Amino acid sequence: MPDGTGQLTSCFGSLQKPMLISPEPAARTSYRLSKSRYLSGLQCHKRLYLEIHAPGLATKPDSATQAILDMGTDLGELARQRFPGGRLVTAGYRQSQEALAQTAELLKDPTVPAIFEGAFQFNQVLIRVDVLERVGVDELGQPTWRLVEVKSSTKVKATHVDDLTIQSYVLEGLGLALVDICLMHVNTQYVFDGRHLDLEQLFGIRSLTETVRPRLPEVPARLAAMQTMLEAMSAPGITPDEHCQSPYECPFWNHCIENKPARWIYHLPGSSKTVVQLRELGIETIDEIPDHVALTLVQRRVKENREWVGEGLRSALETIVYPVHHLDFETFMPAVPKFVDTRPYQVIPTQWSNHIEQPDGSLTHAEFLCRDERDPREELAVTLLESLGQTGSICVYSSYERSVLERLAEDFPSLRKELKRVVGRLWDLHVIIRDHYYHPAFEGSYSIKTVLPAVVPSLSYADLVIRDGGVAACEYSRMIFTVTDWIEKAQIQEALLRYCERDTLAMVELRRGLRTRAG
Repeated sequence: MPDGTGQLTSCFGSLQKPMLISPEPAARTSYRLSKSRYLSGLQCHKRLYLEIHAPGLATKPDSATQAILDMGTDLGELARQRFPGGRLVTAGYRQSQEALAQTAELLKDPTVPAIFEGAFQFNQVLIRVDVLERVGVDELGQPTWRLVEVKSSTKVKATHVDDLTIQSYVLEGLGLALVDICLMHVNTQYVFDGRHLDLEQLFGIRSLTETVRPRLPEVPARLAAMQTMLEAMSAPGITPDEHCQSPYECPFWNHCIENKPARWIYHLPGSSKTVVQLRELGIETIDEIPDHVALTLVQRRVKENREWVGEGLRSALETIVYPVHHLDFETFMPAVPKFVDTRPYQVIPTQWSNHIEQPDGSLTHAEFLCRDERDPREELAVTLLESLGQTGSICVYSSYERSVLERLAEDFPSLRKELKRVVGRLWDLHVIIRDHYYHPAFEGSYSIKTVLPAVVPSLSYADLVIRDGGVAACEYSRMIFTVTDWIEKAQIQEALLRYCERDTLAMVELRRGLRTRAG
C-alpha cells in the first residue's frame, strides 16, 4: 500500500489488488476524519473546524433530533436481517483499532457473506460501513463486494451520494473491489399486514454506482483542502448563510450568530432569495431595508415592527358558534409500521384534548390518550366524536387536525359520515390571526408557541416537561415500545396529557386575548 493508508496497512496486508484510486500525498497533520466529518466539511469548512477544534461550542441535539438519530440506528439493525449470516463488528465507535482488527479478520473469512459496521481507514479517513456484502470473486480470484448504506429516509438525497462517495473512496483505496454501491431506504408504499414484517418490501435498495463513480476523483483534493484548513490557527471566516441549514442544520449556528444584531437580515421570514438579494445590496439589518423593496405581507409586518390589529378581526372572531370546542391531536409516525394496513411514516393519532367553552365563558375539559401497544385510531375517533357532540364550532390551530380527521374517515368507513361532519365544523384560529393580527414578538412566525406569549403573557409552555409536538411523538413511542418501568411510564403519560391540554387551553386564551384587542 502507498503511504497515507495508516495503520490499516498491516491489518489488510493480504489485500494485494491495486488501488482503484490514487490518493493525494499523506497530510502533514494527524487530523483523522470520519464520513460524518467529511460531510460536515462539504457543508462548511468552519463547521468541520469547530467540530474538531471546539466541539463544546455546538448546541446539543434536542430530544426530537436525538430520537431521529436513534430511529436510524434501529432501522440499521433491522436492515441487517436482509443479509442472513452476516457478521457484526462489535467494537464500538471509540474502539477504532479493535474495530479495524475485527473487520480485517472478517474480510479474510470467505464464509462470511456480509459484514455489518465494518471499520476501514485510508488516507486519514476512518469509516464504519453499514453493510459490506460479499457477492463473488473477480477474474483474479479476489472477492467482490456490494456496499449498502442504510438510511431512514424515503428517497435518495444529494448528501446520501456524498456519503457513499467517501465510503467508496476509502474501500477502493484499500483495494476492495466494489461491484455495486447502493442505498437502502424505507419504502412508504409498503403496507403492513399486521402479522409478518416483510423486510423485502419495507426496504428498497437502489444502486447509485453510476452516480457515485464520477465523483470519486474529486475526493482527494477535497480532503487535502480540509486538512490544510484544519492546520490553521483559527476557524475560517465564513459568514452564516443559507448553507448553515442545508443539508442539515448546523449545530454551531448559535455560536456563529452570537454577535449578529437582533434585527439581523437573516431573521426576515420567507424566501431566502429575498435575503440574498438584500445582502448583495449591503443590507445587514431588517431596519435598513428600503421602502421601495418588494416584500410579502408578513415581511412587511416584520419590517414595520409594531402591533397591528386588522379592521376585520372582531367580525372574524364573531363567526364562531357556541359551544366552542378547542381540539388538538398528538400523533407519531413510526418508520416501521406497527398496525395492520398502515405504511411506514404514516401519521397515527394517539391523543386528543378538547376544551369546551360555553356562551357564559365556563370551561370543561375532556381528553384521550392511548396507553398501550394496540392500534389507537378507532377508539380515539369514537371517543372524540362523543366529546364533540353535534353542535358548535371546533377551534383548531392550523390545518393539521383537518388532515388527521380526513385520514381517519378514510380508514374507518363506519365513522366516515360523522367524521366528515366534524371536518365541516372546523374553525381555524391560525388563519384568523394570520389575516387580522400581528405583534412584534411574533418576529414573522405564526406558530402557537410564538403567538401565545405575545398575546397572553401569563400563559406559556415553560413549566411543562414536554414542550413541543416532536418531543411528544418521541416520548409516546418510547413510552409504548421501549420503557418498561411503570413509574417512568406514568410520568410520560402525565407529561403528554399536560402538553396536549396546554395546546387547547392556549387556543381558549388566545381567542379571549384577541377579543380584547379587537375592542
